Amino acid sequence: MKFKVVGIGGVGCSLLKTLPQFLAFRFSDAEVTLIDRDEFEPQNRDRQSDAISGNKAEVMAGILREQWPELWFGAASVFLTQENIVSLVREEDIVFLCVDNHATRKLASDRCQELGDVLLISGGNEYTDGNIQVFQKKAGENITPPLDNKFHPEILVPSDRNPGEAGCERLARSEPQLLITNNAVATAMLNAFYGFLEGSLDYDEVYIDILTNNTRRVKRENVG
Repeated sequence: MKFKVVGIGGVGCSLLKTLPQFLAFRFSDAEVTLIDRDEFEPQNRDRQSDAISGNKAEVMAGILREQWPELWFGAASVFLTQENIVSLVREEDIVFLCVDNHATRKLASDRCQELGDVLLISGGNEYTDGNIQVFQKKAGENITPPLDNKFHPEILVPSDRNPGEAGCERLARSEPQLLITNNAVATAMLNAFYGFLEGSLDYDEVYIDILTNNTRRVKRENVG
């Protein structure tokens, strides 16, 4: 199995604390590629890795190779763009999208719509609430709606910009995030992945609020 983890920030680091351990005992031939052009910054140590310098994808891949030598870890120190996504996201990939901007979510969703078999699980959050979205294609058919469906106009027509766009400076520093919320979103993403493996993934979105300890799943018709 081939996995792509896009965005090694708060959610991505939380997800990578569990995913490799699960894969090592379930899919020891798994290949995991980490994708992010950002650098680790000391002020984010409260919710990311203990690493305090270096490219996020390369540093984290190095750490995981030492922890889980039975798995293969690769690193792509880039942001997703129209030019590179074709080679980075491919048929039969399982993609964990842990980014903080809608433009990249749309880019990933559009790419996955071009493929015949793919699983895209996207997660994001504010300070105490968040959501995940699931887009699955099988044998060329949409099993669930793409991320940029009519219920998510913010992704369908994003007002922000992809940090990988030519001439686009890295956008303003992201809003503060809470490690507990990052963990909750990452867990929901992993739950969706496990449901996929067990053939019981029958929803396309989950909403999470850690203050009320409430989660709500949504199952929509396959809409554009």
